[in-house]
Amino acid sequence: MPGVALERKNKEASGIPPPGQITATPTHPRPTPAPSSSGQRRPSAFPEASGAAVRRHLGCRAPGWEAARARGPSRLRRARCVPEAGGRGLSAAAMTQAEKGDAENGKEKGGEKEKEQRGVKRPIVPALVPESLQEQIQSNFIVVIHPGSTTLRIGRATDTLPASIPHVIARRHKQQGQPLYKDNWLLREGLNKPESNEQRQNGLKMVDQAIWSKKMSNGTRRIPVSPEQARSYNKQMRPAILDHCSGNKWTNTSHHPEFLVGEEALYVNPLDCYNIHWPIRRGQLNIHPGPGGSLTAVLADIEVIWSHAIQKYLEIPLKDLKYYRCILLIPDIYNKQHVKELVNMILMKMGFSGIVVHQESVCATFGSGLSSTCIVDVGDQKTSVCCVEDGVSHRNTRLCLAYGGSDVSRCFYWLMQRAGFPYRECQLTNKMDCLLLQHLKETFCHLDQDISGLQDHEFQIRHPDSPALLYQFRLGDEKLQAPMALFYPATFGIVGQKMTTLQHRSQGDPEDPHDEHYLLATQSKQEQSAKATADRKSASKPIGFEGDLRGQSSDLPERLHAQEVDLGSSQGDCLMAGNESEEALTALMSRKTAISLFEGKALGLDKAILHSIDCCSSDDTKKKMYSSILVVGGGLMFHKAQEFLQHRILNKMPPSFRRIIENVDVITRPKDMDPRLIAWKGGAVLACLDTTQELWIYQREWQRFGVRMLRERAAFVW
Repeated sequence: MPGVALERKNKEASGIPPPGQITATPTHPRPTPAPSSSGQRRPSAFPEASGAAVRRHLGCRAPGWEAARARGPSRLRRARCVPEAGGRGLSAAAMTQAEKGDAENGKEKGGEKEKEQRGVKRPIVPALVPESLQEQIQSNFIVVIHPGSTTLRIGRATDTLPASIPHVIARRHKQQGQPLYKDNWLLREGLNKPESNEQRQNGLKMVDQAIWSKKMSNGTRRIPVSPEQARSYNKQMRPAILDHCSGNKWTNTSHHPEFLVGEEALYVNPLDCYNIHWPIRRGQLNIHPGPGGSLTAVLADIEVIWSHAIQKYLEIPLKDLKYYRCILLIPDIYNKQHVKELVNMILMKMGFSGIVVHQESVCATFGSGLSSTCIVDVGDQKTSVCCVEDGVSHRNTRLCLAYGGSDVSRCFYWLMQRAGFPYRECQLTNKMDCLLLQHLKETFCHLDQDISGLQDHEFQIRHPDSPALLYQFRLGDEKLQAPMALFYPATFGIVGQKMTTLQHRSQGDPEDPHDEHYLLATQSKQEQSAKATADRKSASKPIGFEGDLRGQSSDLPERLHAQEVDLGSSQGDCLMAGNESEEALTALMSRKTAISLFEGKALGLDKAILHSIDCCSSDDTKKKMYSSILVVGGGLMFHKAQEFLQHRILNKMPPSFRRIIENVDVITRPKDMDPRLIAWKGGAVLACLDTTQELWIYQREWQRFGVRMLRERAAFVW
């Protein structure tokens, strides 16, 4: 029939397969049909599985879609792979009564099945894609981003290792004569106070006492080495010139780029007109009153850095990000406003089609293969501790310490200066010297008590446009004292700064209708009165600030560490009357005082771990956590760190648990993996989990519902 032949010819030209060629919801690849009677092989049920199917998975329409749309609704249905009533080339008129009955029964069953599955989220990969290709398609089009204070780790979920780049950007001055600005790396607030040096000396005395009290493996006491023994030798040393050219060069800025990212930003000549910005400091967005310190400017810097990394290291054009999805790792103690802005940036500005947000600690358990463990994440600028059980981070156990590997590097520099460090031109404000000090710390520092006495060392300096120099010097206990400052943070000499952060409740979000303020406003007066009484009783109890909280204090972060809700007098009068309002405000002030006292205290790493485990709700959970302590991050990668931390925990844990726990297992390299990459690897594992399909937040959903999607889809309590 010429009409049928013409229609078939049009379909073939538009790339639309015949209706009998594709079924609506196949779950497995259909076997290749046998050759037809004419001797020609029929097309596969999944044409171009790696091309057209992938385009459909990513939201692309088939090449003939627009043509089919122009030809009418029946062809449009076929273009969308919905079979018409005719089935496999049979017209409705040619069907027998039995076949019609079977078709109607099939429709009824399909309707019932649809009702049963109503409310269940659609699978991410359409049924048209064979199951063998689904996991590959998902993982290859998912980008895992782990933003750190110093290092950004980014890669596809299928990559073996992520790309690791310095999380820094250099922006060119907009006007000539503009003052130079650069964010500090090793320097920080609170170091130049009058009490700083005294606190540093007191901390060092505690470190020396701890070193002397712990015997070496042969049973003898370690003989301390004073810095004076090395100083006389080091002051006589002069550098040897290895080469008149170091081999390193400053970043070429002759073409006047608007910005430079990563190592290019680190190697910008200080004489060039560029400001240096680190957009994340101590695990949070680097909001400050200086240039580039507003929330908008910080988010713009992050967008530029991440976009540059995606183009350069993942080789993904930014226009193709609409085909990709993102898994973003956030700190355990997160700022809701910051997370909301990052999600909005990723979906609406960068253009990813979907996102999953998850916490670093839980991803670390995925990456290490452990189900329940106490996560100790020692980063470059912050240390976070929390207990994770079966993929859930216990809110009460989370705390963040405002020190990390960069503080150890600065402390090591101070100790080397006491011992006559021969490189006298070293400056903590110089980026190249900061890189050198980080390298010296990673090379020389250790936590091995058996290494004692003076030892000779050497290092090279290869600054851009300078000769390569070789220095020789001697060091004694300084190599052990510097990393031990993590257990005695007074040695860092930081005064007047908030050193410990606990999990806070939200400050409230006008876009979130079910935030803390809404719940407070809808409570009855009886509930508010009961809560005020409970808060007053809990606030009147003494609180231990040395990490030795016991018994009923396990829910302390819920009651005392909850972020205070600042109620004005008018609002308080609306909610409560008379004495009830005054009692609530009194309890609130007591809570504020308790929080400020606790957060002003600098807990050592071992005490922070003990405090976190002690905040678990049951003794069984505490036993699990004592039996498995996982150390991740790059801040504690010292020789013998595992044995040292294990010894500290064993000696300080409660005697009741010491009797019943067979072994305290401290894991620093699970599966021989780099501890700096474990959290990112866990994000890649998360991309492959079946349960992740329910966590995706898509661009259109975010456009319509905003931050409410995080409350609905986040795998943790938002």
